[in-house]
This record gives sequence, structure tokens and C-alpha cells, in this order.
Amino acid sequence: MFLLAVSLYFVLACLISWMVLFPSGREFVIAALAGAGARLQQGLGRLARRRRQDLGAWTQTGRASAHGLRDFFAEHYVLCLGGLALLAVPPMLALLLAGKPALNGFDAPTREINPQVAGLLEGEQLVPPPALPPLVFSTPEVQLARPMLVSASRDWALLDSAYAQRLLMAFRIMKEKYGYDMALLEGYRSPERQDTLAAMGSSVTNAAAFQSWHQYGLAADCAFLRDGRLVISERDPWAMRGYQLYGEVAESLGLTWGGRWKMMDFGHTELRQPGVMKK
Repeated sequence: MFLLAVSLYFVLACLISWMVLFPSGREFVIAALAGAGARLQQGLGRLARRRRQDLGAWTQTGRASAHGLRDFFAEHYVLCLGGLALLAVPPMLALLLAGKPALNGFDAPTREINPQVAGLLEGEQLVPPPALPPLVFSTPEVQLARPMLVSASRDWALLDSAYAQRLLMAFRIMKEKYGYDMALLEGYRSPERQDTLAAMGSSVTNAAAFQSWHQYGLAADCAFLRDGRLVISERDPWAMRGYQLYGEVAESLGLTWGGRWKMMDFGHTELRQPGVMKK
């Protein structure tokens, strides 16, 4: 490698010396460079002419195609218009006949009742658990999380029977499968109480009277019991895990779970029946 570098350096030095010392050497190099430049210019000129010729051919071809399409449409315009109509009518009919798009959230469409779940619940009639002492719902922690909970209705008899059976089944599964004891915080809610809660702000509820399934006995808010105390806060990891399991169980029983709403309500479930809310 070293010898090759030395040889190249020697040859380059000889060429430079030849050009400097002998005028004929300089003339030869200049002539060679001029010839190479002329050949390069000629090659570029031929390439440019070829491209212009190709562009002209493409232009002529495009014009011929456009004239051909125009002539075809002029000759078969009835057939062309009929084809366009056949292509346009089905999408337009689909748009006209389609219903309005619905967004997920509080105003989601009514959930269809699963007939298999209904058949399972028609057999055994589950009994509500014994009522808890009022003091359980009046602790400072509970009052901070749920204002006015002391005056809420926890009467299972005021709930729709189909919804009550599903809710009791969810309570049983949560206890037997996951070890969570559950408590009913509020079931039926009067229109007057609904308006009172709505006046407290969106952090409590966005629904006014007869805009909530509570007024129809088809909704309830629930939480967990741990060591005899009510646990509502989602900041408690144990309770948050319970809410996730509760949502899965409730949805498997055909209920709507508030944990999937934009304003999440993890302890809320409801049974949306067609035509009820319109009344």
C-alpha cells in the first residue's frame, strides 16, 4: 500500500513538472480538457432533445386520449349518464336512510336486554340483603364523597323488579367470586331530589328531573363494605379494583355501567328499557 502511494505521488509529480517545464504539455492538457467539455456538452444536448421529443409524444398521446373520450361520451352519452346514476344512487340512498350518529356517553342508545340473561334470572328470585345502619352512610368520609347521601332512598322495593334481580346477581357474583361485599347507596330518586342534586353542579350530576333512570327505578349507585365501613373513593386501590370488576359483572348481566361515560360514575349501573325514558 505504501509503495502504491509513493508510485502515484511520483507519477503526479512528473506530470506537474512536465506541464510546468514544457509548453507542449500544457497545450496537450488544455486540449484534452476542452475536448472532454465539448463531448459532455454534446451528450447533454442530445439528452435534452430526446426529452423534448418524449414530452411532445406524451402531449400528443394525451390530447388524442382526451379527444377519444370526448367523442365516446358524445356518441354514448345516454349510456354514460346511466352508469353514473347507478354508481351515485346507492351511496345517496344509504346516506338518506341512515340514522343520526350516536356518541358514547350518558346519552348512549338504550341497551337491548339479553334474553339469555333474562332467562337465567327468571328462575331464582334473589332477596335483598338486610338494611345497613344509618350511621354507615353518615361518616365524614362518606359525606365528603357523596353529599346528601343520608337522605337517599335505599328501598329495594322501589326498584324495577328486573333491574333489582340483575343488581342482586351482581352483588352475589362480586361476593362469591371476588370477595367484595357491596352496599346500595341510592336507588329510586324522586324528581325533586334529582333537581336538587343537579343544582349542586356537574360534579354531582348533569341530569335534571326525569332525565335520569333513577326516577324510573332502573338505576342505582353502589359501593363496597370493608370492615364494616363504606368505601366509595376511587383513590383507594382496593375500591378501584372492585369498581372495574363490578363494571365487568354488571355489563355481563345486561346493565349499563357508568364507568364508561365521559363523566365516569364507577358505582352507577342502570337498565335501559326501550320507551321508558320518553314517558
